Amino acid sequence: MRSFALVGALVAGVGLAGPAGTAAAAEDAAVQPAVVGATPAVAWGACGSEVLAGVPADQLGLYSCARYRVPIDHDNASLGSIDIALLKRAARTPDKRVGSLFLNPGGPGGSGLTMPIGGQYYFRPQVLDRFDLIGFDPRGVGDSNPLRCFTTQEDADEVFGAQVGVPLSRAEISKTLASYRDYGRFCKNNAGALLNHMSTKDVVRDLDTLRAAVGDRKLTYVGFSYGTLIGSTYTAMFPKQSRAIVIDGNVDPALRTSDGVEYDRERAQGFEISLDGFLKRCDQVGAKCAFSDGNPRAKFDELREYLRKQPITLPGADPLDISGFTGGVSSALYSPARFPRLAEDLQALYTAIHPAGAHAQALQAAPLKVLTAGKQGLADLNPDSPYTSDDSYFAVNCADKPFRIRQEQVPDIAAQWERESRTFGRYQAFADTAACPVWPAKKPDAYRGPWRAKTDVPVVVVGNYYDPATQYRFAQRMAAELGNTRLLSVDAFGHCILGDALGVDQAVADYLTDLKVPANGQVFQPNVQPFETP
Repeated sequence: MRSFALVGALVAGVGLAGPAGTAAAAEDAAVQPAVVGATPAVAWGACGSEVLAGVPADQLGLYSCARYRVPIDHDNASLGSIDIALLKRAARTPDKRVGSLFLNPGGPGGSGLTMPIGGQYYFRPQVLDRFDLIGFDPRGVGDSNPLRCFTTQEDADEVFGAQVGVPLSRAEISKTLASYRDYGRFCKNNAGALLNHMSTKDVVRDLDTLRAAVGDRKLTYVGFSYGTLIGSTYTAMFPKQSRAIVIDGNVDPALRTSDGVEYDRERAQGFEISLDGFLKRCDQVGAKCAFSDGNPRAKFDELREYLRKQPITLPGADPLDISGFTGGVSSALYSPARFPRLAEDLQALYTAIHPAGAHAQALQAAPLKVLTAGKQGLADLNPDSPYTSDDSYFAVNCADKPFRIRQEQVPDIAAQWERESRTFGRYQAFADTAACPVWPAKKPDAYRGPWRAKTDVPVVVVGNYYDPATQYRFAQRMAAELGNTRLLSVDAFGHCILGDALGVDQAVADYLTDLKVPANGQVFQPNVQPFETP
């Protein structure tokens, strides 16, 4: 139950080796010392000290890093190559080693490079004992030749600063749509050849190359959130190279790759389901939830409608408007551990518009804990400060998700969605649905099915009932679309669950290590329910 931060990071040209630094190995990835079959082997070497910061001294010997060169276009070597950054945590009992376990945190655009360092959080000890955990930044992400649309931070701030999360007025709507058009122009001018080769299919072909390069005959993989699309695409494209695939927090691959508009509409519905579940649970637990007095659903709706008309300013805090509020609530729903603080924030805001004496004033003065009105500003002191983030999120999404609409249709779509998903419909419409119709990549080579594949071992699909970002119905569809699967359901809130439900963790560990296929139809409980003390 966690949200994965996106690590900023370009390919402004072709044939570039990635930046030196966190994942730099002792040898250039282009010069491989061995060959695994027809595939050059990964040349593992020392990691940069900064990437292993915080790792206990007695564990440093488990880790090694590398860069591995892959073509920008797997079907056209003339476009040049890029380097994929890799980090390995070696199996603790090498004499019982099964193979490599590749990891992806989602995003798209999430850096998976250092995921093995936190492997003890996701996996039972038997997995750490018997697998080399391998984290990698997918192409265009983080240390793997980050795809960059801007050359300076100031240009990025100007474009992103014009975007309004929940635009209501005609001026806000026009400004937000224009900012996405500006974003597209910057990407067209600066992102280079990689821009047209950022689909999940491209990532999967990289992954299959990496599988062979570490010496594994078949892939063992765990992917979260968007990483479930990587896993499902891999099994569809390479079913006979799939050993054990676990996908947690699932997308609906068929819908996502066939109709981006409907997919985003249903994403908004997923957030609404999660929010409604949060408010009902708050009501059920009573005093454990600071927002429980009265009717939490009615109070929340009143707050939202108030914020649609004007911001709320608490003492010593910046004004909180409807965009900051909606973004803050959506973020908090990713992690049930944040529910108590979300409830406190909601009550503080509600008290602010219903002041009633000294007790209310004390609540009102409390700083918000998870709902913050983050502001973007220009870096005025240095007008040429380098842009160090990356633009892989839209590069991947706009490659995979077809949008057969014109951008000028988005305001009407947003109005329709907010009638059925009052809190999150407009917010979702002015994200991918507004950006992708004007994204400059042309005719991306995306995988769009078929999805049903005859893997030797069933794929394990894990889904939470109240997952906000990838609603439970998506996990059901994933299981049905792939065909040879086992669906593990969890009566839990939050986005993804591995590491937070012991029963799931053990079933996954047995599956990964011994290919013990879990029984279908099981429903698990999380280790801790919302508003409970761990």
